[in-house]
Amino acid sequence: MFCLFSSSLRYESLRQELAISIIIAKMGAAQDYIHQTRIGAYFYKARESRRLVLLIVAIALLLDNMLLTVVVPIIPEFLYNVRHPEHSATPIQQTTTPWAHTGASHNSTELTPSDVDYQSWKKHQELVKENVEVGIMFASKAIVQLITNPFVVPFTNKVGYSIPMFCGFVIMFFSTIIFAFSRSYMVLFLARALQGIGSSCSSVAGMGMLADRYPDDKERGNAMGIALGGLALGVLIGPPFGGFMYQFVGKSAPFLILACLALMDGCLQLLILQPGVTVPTEDATSLKTLISDPYILIASGAITFANMGIAMLEPSLPLFMMDRMDAEKWQLGAAFLPASISYLIGTNLFGPLGHKMGRWLASLVGLSVIGLALILIPFASTPNHLVIPMAGLGFGIGMVDSSMMPELANLVDLRHSSSYGGVYAIGDIAFCLGFAIGPALSGNLVKAIGFKAMLTGIGVVCFLYGPLLILLKNPPPKTEQEKQEAKHLVFDSEKTSVKYADLDDQY
Repeated sequence: MFCLFSSSLRYESLRQELAISIIIAKMGAAQDYIHQTRIGAYFYKARESRRLVLLIVAIALLLDNMLLTVVVPIIPEFLYNVRHPEHSATPIQQTTTPWAHTGASHNSTELTPSDVDYQSWKKHQELVKENVEVGIMFASKAIVQLITNPFVVPFTNKVGYSIPMFCGFVIMFFSTIIFAFSRSYMVLFLARALQGIGSSCSSVAGMGMLADRYPDDKERGNAMGIALGGLALGVLIGPPFGGFMYQFVGKSAPFLILACLALMDGCLQLLILQPGVTVPTEDATSLKTLISDPYILIASGAITFANMGIAMLEPSLPLFMMDRMDAEKWQLGAAFLPASISYLIGTNLFGPLGHKMGRWLASLVGLSVIGLALILIPFASTPNHLVIPMAGLGFGIGMVDSSMMPELANLVDLRHSSSYGGVYAIGDIAFCLGFAIGPALSGNLVKAIGFKAMLTGIGVVCFLYGPLLILLKNPPPKTEQEKQEAKHLVFDSEKTSVKYADLDDQY
């Protein structure tokens, strides 16, 4: 009896294995048939196209930065209305305000009930206090992204770029949904922080993927200029789109639209990239070695200081306009429009032009333009006065970003092994430092020294940092022996088995 039972089990097991083999064979035959069809051949060819990979990365950066900036005109006023439902966030008309009519800093001690109407004075105090909270919320995304980047680097080194890229999409989708339906500060804070994890995966994997697909330095610069153009387009569309939708449709509308667009991007990634494990062909340089390279640090520092000024403006400029200019809701987002348009022009112009004139020189000029623009912004008394300095600010940031991003990959090729996950994690960390330190300090600096002094200070810092970029004019390459000594080798059993497997396949 037991033998019969054992035989039946064995027969059932063999039957299941045979069925699985038949299914796999049919799937393979179906896949071959699909590849032979016109549509299948198109998708097979599309997966080998570098331009489609560039398009996917550009779309991912666009959506990420739309979500980053769409909250700028929404969150400050939304939180104020939630906490003060009896008041409108539109500022009360003022006849005299030291902040509006003098060059002095606008400390909270400058406005007293004896100077202006009591309601106006109370409104000003509430906005200054909210400056701090909104600044911390805006900074949370960059801080979380900063913490996540070192963990994304080994992940990309082990599995390649496509899986982290897709993970970034999934996280960003859920973050967008949370933004759409949250009505409290803590939930909005959570959504903003969650976005930082998704941004870390998307930006590090996306830029690393482009550097890997475009090995030629000139082509790489052009490709990254286009990808950063997607980033610029997201920054361009975000604030006016958010302000318009918030005023005329509602708070949830812009986030739901972004969630739908993110879903479409995820489908495109599944079709074209087909996320899967890709074993690297060579050992990656350790993150510690890359961080200790002074030339990489100089390039990364330029990215940090170039973006710190606009990061400080994100929470403080809308409140500055509400308190000083009697700005409408849509104007709070439209104020960033000149910077976004000029950033889009700058990134596309200086992707190829930076390679010709020297990326160090393009970045040096860009930092000087940024410094001048930041110093001029506090002198604006109407929204129209912000157009020229904000345009200069965006153009300068575009010059620096489109020059230093490909320069990071060039420095790795020149001085280290050609694995780009680590260096773009450093580049992303530099970007995040600007957007973490800027908003976090903005509220406290506005309260302590004033809006004008804060922007003048960061403008002077940009001027002072610029001359350091001369060191990137001719960075010395490392010899092969120096590269091997600096390379981080891992001799675990798993990596050895993978290497032998590759050799067996090769021979």
